[in-house]
Amino acid sequence: MTYSRTLSRSAMVGLALIGGVVMALGPGPTPRAEAQTVTIYINGTQQHYDQPPIERSGRVFVPLRGVFEALGASVVYANGVINATGRDGTTVQLTIGSRTAVVNGNQVSVDVAPFLIGARTLVPLRFISQSLGAAVDYNSSNNTVTVTSRGGSTQSSVQLINLSPANGAVVGSVKPTIRGDFSQSVDPNSVHITLDGRDVSSTTEIASGYFVFIPPYGLSAVQHTVRVTGRSTSGVGFDQSWSFTSGTTIVNNYIHNVTPANGSKVGGTFTVSGTTLPNSRIHVVAASAASFGGIFVIPAGSYSADLTADASGNFSQQVSFNVASGGTVTLRITSTAPTTNAASQVTLHYNT
Repeated sequence: MTYSRTLSRSAMVGLALIGGVVMALGPGPTPRAEAQTVTIYINGTQQHYDQPPIERSGRVFVPLRGVFEALGASVVYANGVINATGRDGTTVQLTIGSRTAVVNGNQVSVDVAPFLIGARTLVPLRFISQSLGAAVDYNSSNNTVTVTSRGGSTQSSVQLINLSPANGAVVGSVKPTIRGDFSQSVDPNSVHITLDGRDVSSTTEIASGYFVFIPPYGLSAVQHTVRVTGRSTSGVGFDQSWSFTSGTTIVNNYIHNVTPANGSKVGGTFTVSGTTLPNSRIHVVAASAASFGGIFVIPAGSYSADLTADASGNFSQQVSFNVASGGTVTLRITSTAPTTNAASQVTLHYNT
């Protein structure tokens, strides 16, 4: 079993006082919509994020480092504050939960504040891109966002749309039909298609507007990557890829046999354990609160950790942070399956 651990005793970002109990929000409230079908291109390259884009209030949010680094900016993140510097020296500062940003020393407003999903910090794609001098275009017909930075190509690169299987999909067939459409006309003779690094162009039907490949052999039940390269009829090159998993179905994740049991009494150090889908990624967050006279409740300490369940699905993690006698501890465990990303979550409440 391998794990990495991050511990914060003072930062209470992501905690909310609910009904007199400090609760570790962890992955946060369920967003209004998860824009998994949004395809994002930055300077002609399709972006793939381990945390899918999230839509809130009409704005698309993406993982912090994904967008900054794709635009050539350096980024430093600490204590809920994001500081980035673009190639041209432009500086951008945002704060988790705040709708006020600072660009080149000037305060500006952000429609929707950056927020946390588990261990990921999500930032507004359009605001970040435009602050760094990039142009942003949204095509509602195919749900595609195209970002072009200063110095990037002014000609639109070919984009893959209507993919099958969809990016990140899990399909039961071991011989799924692999196809996609081109967002603009291409030169069929320039197109090359690989599946897991193997060139399958010669057995793929390729036209100026689409391609279709049906594997003549059964694919193993793992994640597969399709890469498509070529040129548009106007001569602009493209290199796009996406991934899917075949030969399996999404299995509901679970978290069972958690100890200590809900309602148990714990101290400042205790070990939480349980079972889940084998090799799942586990995120543990906890917060303690002190109660005075049964009326006032104040935060006492917080903790977070990431680890991986073993091949049998077992996990165990020692939790250690400040607690107050006679107070409460709220613990949240999130399990995410390694291949399908199927998630499960439990929240437990302890006494101290």
